[in-house]
Amino acid sequence: MFVIRSALPIDIDALLGIAQHLDSVNLPNDRGRLTTILERSTAAFSRRAHVPEREFVFVLEARPRGEEPHIIGCSMLFAQHGTRRAPHVYFDVLEEERYSDTIDRHFVHQVLRIGFNYKGVTEVGGLVLLPAHRGHAEQLGKMLSFVRFLYIARHRSLFRDELLAELMPPLEPDGRSLLWESLGRRFTGLDYQEADRLSRENKEFIKALFPQEPLYASLLAPEARALIGEVGKSTQGVAHMLRAIGFAYAHRIDPFDGGPHFHAKTDEVTLVAQTRQKVVLADTAVGKQLALVGGEGSDGLFRAVRTHVVDETFGVAMPTAVRSALDVEVGAEVAVLRL
Repeated sequence: MFVIRSALPIDIDALLGIAQHLDSVNLPNDRGRLTTILERSTAAFSRRAHVPEREFVFVLEARPRGEEPHIIGCSMLFAQHGTRRAPHVYFDVLEEERYSDTIDRHFVHQVLRIGFNYKGVTEVGGLVLLPAHRGHAEQLGKMLSFVRFLYIARHRSLFRDELLAELMPPLEPDGRSLLWESLGRRFTGLDYQEADRLSRENKEFIKALFPQEPLYASLLAPEARALIGEVGKSTQGVAHMLRAIGFAYAHRIDPFDGGPHFHAKTDEVTLVAQTRQKVVLADTAVGKQLALVGGEGSDGLFRAVRTHVVDETFGVAMPTAVRSALDVEVGAEVAVLRL
């Protein structure tokens, strides 16, 4: 059985192993920073953190029969990305037309204009599944992705009215961003990884050093210009899934690497709109409807399982083993997302 649950501080070693496959700002391969992330997540799930600072980490736990459970993946959810203290920063990707009647020349220039969002959006990110479990029949990557939208629907008041997903662009084999080398490094003097890490805690240097005037992409090296808004090979499946559930390219990119921003109205995302709150029924029959079922157990820990259910109008029945894995009693309320 596979169970998604809210991460705990004791998961630090498992998450470090997962972070080695990504080492991003959201999931750094650094024990100290990951410890802080887990502390924030624990506070978020327990409602001890202020809304703008709520960062949720979900872990996917494999529970083979007769073996110890072990973590094989994770995903993350940020209640509010962008505040007055730390705004959400991006480049708008615009077009500007120029025409000269004298020489009959017409140009359409791609223009980058820096922008700041202080009210914030809810961000989905940090999804990693260990390579050995990709392509699994249980669609484990989809579980890790979908659970975030189920959680948003279950606790809608905690999240903003707009959702954001920042997709990774093509990077060099050594992890460098050609767009950053052509643009960001010239204005900050920092390498890509250093600037990306620093921006997680402090965005002041971006506002202070980046030009506030529009930048003409035609002045960049062709190989760098070609990366603007492009999705990396490993992220193309994510882009397809996001479009399928209601996201679209926002014509905005990450100011560091040029990765595209996808956005959607929260309540218009199909997975949010289709999630229903149901009461757990006493019936334990194995139904035909496949669903992702999640909720807080008797210990307060959030868990979710992909299972077959009997989905009635006001209640849901599930196998005894699933109810036990979720740690929910008959009469408890859970969120149900039909798959």
